[in-house]
Amino acid sequence: MNKIYLSGNLTKEPEIRYTQSGKAFVRMSIAVNQGYGDKQTTDFFNLVAWEKTAELCAKYLSKGSKILVEGRLKNNNYDKDGVKHYAVDVIVESIEFMDRKSDNKQSVANGLESEPADDDDMPF
Repeated sequence: MNKIYLSGNLTKEPEIRYTQSGKAFVRMSIAVNQGYGDKQTTDFFNLVAWEKTAELCAKYLSKGSKILVEGRLKNNNYDKDGVKHYAVDVIVESIEFMDRKSDNKQSVANGLESEPADDDDMPF
């Protein structure tokens, strides 16, 4: 089973992009705090949302927005200029916008396509 839940704040503005085949995606980063007081630490995770979820994230989220994400981990290993790079992304399967905007919580539930159909559309 590959499942992860994260709650935290976005570290920068989400920017929507499109694959060569026209599928929308957004890459984001989330800061997750754990512990308290002097023992508090922060971890950072890369998020990738696809299709309708990406469009909603780009429209309604901004730097500092508090979110709850359900997703799965994906390894992204690639060569660039002869150098091997390793990265782990969280592929967003569902997301809840936790900030109070007009006293409404926005939520994007399961059922929306959250990743491209094949690896040829992957932007990394």
